[in-house]
Amino acid sequence: MFAVIRHYHFEPKNGAEIDKMVREGFVPLIKNAKGFVRYYWLDTGKGEGASVSVFKDKAGADESIHLAADYVKSHLSRLVTQKPEIIEGPVKAHD
Repeated sequence: MFAVIRHYHFEPKNGAEIDKMVREGFVPLIKNAKGFVRYYWLDTGKGEGASVSVFKDKAGADESIHLAADYVKSHLSRLVTQKPEIIEGPVKAHD
């Protein structure tokens, strides 16, 4: 399995709008990525958020990186304050 973590920054006042856009727009999109296993979105309430995506293989993880970049560019670019940090790699332990 492979996982991708994306760390976002935004104005705290936009958190609820971003949460809704992720839930209603991005989640249905990423669920169609090759080898999709699971997706989580975390909003700290302080202008930061992170997503964790899990896929069966690297190809799915790579696809999700492109899907997320396109979605942010098309739908969230006015709301995020800087380019997200992206960490990806093979899952070495899980429960």
